[in-house]
Amino acid sequence: MKSHPVIIKIGGNTIPNLDQEFYTFLHQLQMQNRSIIIIHGGGPMISSLSEQLHLPVVKKNGIRVTDATTLAIAKMVLLGQAQPLLAQQLSAHGFKVVCKNAAMNHLLTGQAIDQATYGSVGTITKVNQAALQTPANQITVLAPLALDDQGNWLNVNADEAAATIATLIHAEKLYLMTDVAGVLYEGHLISQLNHHLADQLASSHVIRSGMVPKIKAAFKAKTAGVNQVFITNQLCHPGTAIN
Repeated sequence: MKSHPVIIKIGGNTIPNLDQEFYTFLHQLQMQNRSIIIIHGGGPMISSLSEQLHLPVVKKNGIRVTDATTLAIAKMVLLGQAQPLLAQQLSAHGFKVVCKNAAMNHLLTGQAIDQATYGSVGTITKVNQAALQTPANQITVLAPLALDDQGNWLNVNADEAAATIATLIHAEKLYLMTDVAGVLYEGHLISQLNHHLADQLASSHVIRSGMVPKIKAAFKAKTAGVNQVFITNQLCHPGTAIN
């Protein structure tokens, strides 16, 4: 793995709306000889297709319950829709792109978090670093799916996947992109967030719903040694830095 890798997580809904500042920032990273791995989500797209097929969308504790049919839809959306769309846009802006997934050379190994409650939902436990090597002149695009030791597919929260991969490959920076400028309190951006403040904001329900797993993932990465972790809606603006 190249030194100083940078991990960027973007949501599925963000992919069609990436602006020129995003691509300019990627070019700047490459000029600094940084390897870049982009992990993309696709939750709203998975929900939309499920609803079109008249299939229930069930979430418990913010986690999508993933039965066999939902898993098939998740794979279809992430690998067949979101990933090619992102690769196409990156290519159109002059980047060399390679798309990878968990099935390639045992790339991402995981384990189920609670099969009885959530079905095929997991967390990543191991990364094949050699297979994930990313030259500085190329961007790797990766879906948040893993395979367990028996070869079963697992759906993984994209923020959780990004944080774990950043930790396991010793990334220097992790950007968790969202649809707001960062963590907000009464409309104002919190530029620095530590555990104590995060607990206060969570107990008062300022941090809630989709921001909860993002905050947990951010602190997981920071605690495990990722040097800089940011929650932001634009890479050129640091948003909320995790301390």
